[in-house]
Amino acid sequence: MNHLQNKTAVITGASSGIGAAAALELARHGVNIVAAALDQDGLDRLVASIKSDGGQAAGRVTDVTRLEETQALVNYATETFGQVDILINNAGLMLFSGWSDVVWEDWNKMVDVNIKGYLNAIAAVLPAMLEREDGQILNMASVAGHQVDAGAGVYSATKFFVHAMTESMRKDPGVNKGIRVNTISPGVINTGWADKVSDPEGRKVAQALNNIAISPQDVASAVVYALNQPKNVTVNDLIISPARQNW
Repeated sequence: MNHLQNKTAVITGASSGIGAAAALELARHGVNIVAAALDQDGLDRLVASIKSDGGQAAGRVTDVTRLEETQALVNYATETFGQVDILINNAGLMLFSGWSDVVWEDWNKMVDVNIKGYLNAIAAVLPAMLEREDGQILNMASVAGHQVDAGAGVYSATKFFVHAMTESMRKDPGVNKGIRVNTISPGVINTGWADKVSDPEGRKVAQALNNIAISPQDVASAVVYALNQPKNVTVNDLIISPARQNW
């Protein structure tokens, strides 16, 4: 049974990788997509692809680290499709480095996007969901939030935050207001993130991990599974890891 038909989803980090794959798959299930990212060209390609397949979609360039921009995104989605039923917090950065390198700028980028970006998007959608006592929030986490690697301490810490935040939300708006909150924890996925690692040794680690990367489409299928459930069902956390990766 399709419980997603005619719902509207805001997806951050949607111009490529997991976000784009999830947007395409949800659109095939009748979801109106509002895609957000910093890449206008990527958003345009995604929206055109969804529309050519008969779906409904709109895109908006959004910096999730700025609360006013996430609020504008949600206002845009509401004006375009009526209301926001689903938020998928997906925009994220994974930048590897050793602690001895003290890559302060990379640490701050991850905190700003992976933590503040999620909180900004939640702050933008939550008031209307609470008023309706209905809605779904899916926070994209990571296997790194379950097991810590020496070269990914700050990234893992941000994903531990996502798990803690989501668990708290399940116990408050989940229990008291019927807001369903999920996490999906993918393993390594080759979405071009390795090329963004500034530390040379960290980049080598990232490129090696890409050799066992899984596909964004696999995660997109998990997103649909987690969200396409009856109103009385919440899928708490799905862990998706490569067959050869031991977590």
